[in-house]
Amino acid sequence: MSKDTEIDMKDVELNEVDPEKQPMTGDGQAAAAEKNGSVKLKVPEDEVTFTGLSKEELMKVAGTPGWVRTRWVLLVLFWLGWVGMLAGAIAIIVQAPRCKPIPEMNWWNEGPLYQISDVKAFSEGLGGVEGKLDDISQLKVKGLILGPLHTVQPDKPVTMDLQKIDPAQGTLEQLTAVLKKANNKGISVVLDLTPNYLGADPWFNSAHIDDALQKVKAAADYWLKLGVNGIKLSHFNLASNSSYWSQLQDDVQGNRTEDTKKSLLMGTVEHKTASEVSQLLNTSGVDLILSDLLNNNDGANRIRDMDNLHSKQRSVGWGLGATQQDQLSKRAGTPALIRLYQLLLFTMPGTPVFTYGDEIGLQAQPGEKHPEMVWDIEKEPSEGAAHNETSEAKRKDYADVRKWFKSLSDLRGKERALLHGDYYPLYSSASSLSFLRVWDQSERYITAVNWGAQKETLRLKLEPKEGVELPKTATVKLSTDPKLEADSTVSLDQIELEPGHGVLLQFPYTG
Repeated sequence: MSKDTEIDMKDVELNEVDPEKQPMTGDGQAAAAEKNGSVKLKVPEDEVTFTGLSKEELMKVAGTPGWVRTRWVLLVLFWLGWVGMLAGAIAIIVQAPRCKPIPEMNWWNEGPLYQISDVKAFSEGLGGVEGKLDDISQLKVKGLILGPLHTVQPDKPVTMDLQKIDPAQGTLEQLTAVLKKANNKGISVVLDLTPNYLGADPWFNSAHIDDALQKVKAAADYWLKLGVNGIKLSHFNLASNSSYWSQLQDDVQGNRTEDTKKSLLMGTVEHKTASEVSQLLNTSGVDLILSDLLNNNDGANRIRDMDNLHSKQRSVGWGLGATQQDQLSKRAGTPALIRLYQLLLFTMPGTPVFTYGDEIGLQAQPGEKHPEMVWDIEKEPSEGAAHNETSEAKRKDYADVRKWFKSLSDLRGKERALLHGDYYPLYSSASSLSFLRVWDQSERYITAVNWGAQKETLRLKLEPKEGVELPKTATVKLSTDPKLEADSTVSLDQIELEPGHGVLLQFPYTG
């Protein structure tokens, strides 16, 4: 075969149509307008698509008796259901127990007050106080009582200047810095303006009371304008009968409005009964009285004093040694007793007042009035540093006491029963006592302490009170007694406490 013939045969093969691509019509040729493999279906031209009823048809159907009755039935059912839900909501609101209104709370009721009677012993003067405000803030302190800071020579009224800071304690600029930083941290600052704080008589003598009170009035006005939040006066009862006392009240308390922060007028008294303290609150007009009632070591007297003053708790301060500006440790010699009294102070009805160092159980040496504060107790010695077992044990004791103090302060700030709740006595003896704190529908708390030298069994009893009753058991919230572990359950028929220990119990509202 010739070469030209082979080329023609290849052209024929290329022009042939594959069987798969041939049309399905059965004809030899596919229609020019159709694609290979496609099938045409004819739809009847008379088929109609349903488009719904017209407006006129719908109106005609809606007006039929059947649909009219149906609409009325649905409408009645809707309103019956709506009225039923409204009635149910009203019934729930009416039957639900109403919340008790929160009493008026001032800043000095919201947390502990912390007094620094000697700023040099605390932290090398006012400049050091500013540097320690971060540490103080961790304790949830609401008020800082400074001083006295003013210049005066013992028993010499002519040398007194209440508007001038003793240079040995700091400067006005340093005090201003303290006020600014404390305010930023939500801590109010109170100045102690007790006139003759270095002498035998805090007011010099009766002949100088009027003159001293006039100077206190002028000084109060001066310091309040500089940003101080209140003043404190020791043995204020000696001056409250003066004709100038009401003028001092006006200066401190006279400019109170809803939009301004209240200034505190605080006084301390010693050797007064609970009834006398109550009478002073009624007649003197002070906002807060700190007494030495808790210094009495008899449990029956302590529970009686709380009975007499709990209704005035927003005007009563409690401290152990705080009235004399002593550390708590002076009257509670062991870490266990220090924790016990911290527990008592934080759960009593009133404002707890502490002296610097009480949060760690700082102890003064014999003959030492103002011990030097100890810092950095939570910082463990670095590896390889010289190790003193006695010092290390003391540091750990301080750290443990501070941790306990912080837990109590946190709890008091959160729990309404402890913050401003009602008070009910449950038990008292010469060396122990127990009481209940209750607020509306909040958690209930029972404090039980035994500061005696012997183990004691406390048998709790609540006088019948409407809406208040004791359950059979309660849960341990905080405890210094190793036999009463946190979160364990305790029977309230009787509570056994080891000597020098206390416990805080909790049980829920079940109304």
